[in-house]
Amino acid sequence: MGRGDKKVVAFKRPFRAVPLRAARNPPPLRFWEPKRPTWRQSLRQVRPWLFVIALLTAAAIFRLDDRANRPPLTIGKVDGQFTRCGYGRGANCVIDGDTFKIGERKIRVVGIDAAELAGLCDAERTQAEASTRALQDWLNRGPFEMASDPAAARDKYGRELMSVTRGGDNLEVYMTGQGGAHEYTGGARGGWC
Repeated sequence: MGRGDKKVVAFKRPFRAVPLRAARNPPPLRFWEPKRPTWRQSLRQVRPWLFVIALLTAAAIFRLDDRANRPPLTIGKVDGQFTRCGYGRGANCVIDGDTFKIGERKIRVVGIDAAELAGLCDAERTQAEASTRALQDWLNRGPFEMASDPAAARDKYGRELMSVTRGGDNLEVYMTGQGGAHEYTGGARGGWC
């Protein structure tokens, strides 16, 4: 070897035995340990939402209470001839024994339930036809008044719920007595077959 030649020595790292488990699953790097919040800290975080929910609930209760204390909304006298709903009907028509239309407004008479025209049996369909004729006859006797309960102004089908009277004569009493309808206060309907 000459004077300018340097000897190169290979560097070897000393061998350390690593356990097999540690080599496969190294522990995750953690810079901080998350702390679980105490119940007081959790309550402080949720408190604004609880306050908002309480305010909304109170507002809804007062609004419903206000509606329940209002007097019934009375609509002026209705006068006109009623036909059967269908092709070529007039502006006022009778749908079935407890529902009629005034223009585009569908009115459901409260307190009664009449048989359906598309009933399950012949007896129901016959009774529905008789109830529809009875309602049409009563409405065509002359002007009548309608009153709405503000607490329940519409049913689940979007029809306006109205009680209908003419002088001292109530349509509900007429239909249950002579029109073949049942009394109805909500809930399950009675059978017709």
